[in-house]
Amino acid sequence: MRLLRILALLLPMLAWAQSYPTKPIKIVVPFPPGGPSDIFARGLAQGMQADMGHPVIVENVGGQGGVIGVDRALKSAPDGYTLGFNSGSTLAIAPYSFTRLPYDVKKDVALITTVVRVPEVLVVHPSMPVKTLQELVAYAKGNPGKVNFGSAGGGSITHLAGELLKAEAKIDIVHVPYKGAAPAVNDLLGGQVQMGIFDVPVLLGHIRSGRLRAIAITSGKRAEALPDVPTTGEAGYPNVTSDNWYGLIVPAATPADVQKRIHAAADKALHSPVVV
Repeated sequence: MRLLRILALLLPMLAWAQSYPTKPIKIVVPFPPGGPSDIFARGLAQGMQADMGHPVIVENVGGQGGVIGVDRALKSAPDGYTLGFNSGSTLAIAPYSFTRLPYDVKKDVALITTVVRVPEVLVVHPSMPVKTLQELVAYAKGNPGKVNFGSAGGGSITHLAGELLKAEAKIDIVHVPYKGAAPAVNDLLGGQVQMGIFDVPVLLGHIRSGRLRAIAITSGKRAEALPDVPTTGEAGYPNVTSDNWYGLIVPAATPADVQKRIHAAADKALHSPVVV
């Protein structure tokens, strides 16, 4: 009799999991439109739609270095209809950058999959009279407090990468935080800020067009897309390293079967021509 009661409770849950999804799915991107997380998330959403059989839409919720958007996703109902698109900043760095977080990375987050890992590149506005990292350091030392660098927000990977360069090279450069990479890059293109460290895919077109000048790759090896740009290690600063990664997350209480269904759709999308 007890077994029958247990089965009576479980069967509706199993049926619900098997029928998922039955309506559109939302991916919360914790940064403004046009930045790397937005671009990668939209590609993933497009790839997942065919497998899910329902629209997968992107909602941009920027602010506080991505924390607000991630919190929005994690505070949503754990039913698989609201997903989060995180960066390394929001999960790996935020717990150490903010005195208080509205979510607990260890308890509240279930990582569905890592979507992409990308190298970052240090760039300057072409008006800057420098072409190498050594020249940039020399220029900054000769003009203390007059060179500024933009970031995707306080506590972001792009912010900490700039601070790491500042400490290792012993230069006085000024941090200018933005609500995401897109507005930071826009001001970098306009010359409102002189330098920044961002994901290679986002800056590649601007570098090739000459609107930005690549100074160094902040990874252990050169980027395939920019083979002629040396690494920070080659330029004499081996401790100045910064890579980024993006992942798909859900609230930890999301049923395991639903998580598996999302993972299967994401994995299929990541191996499809639409995303790749």
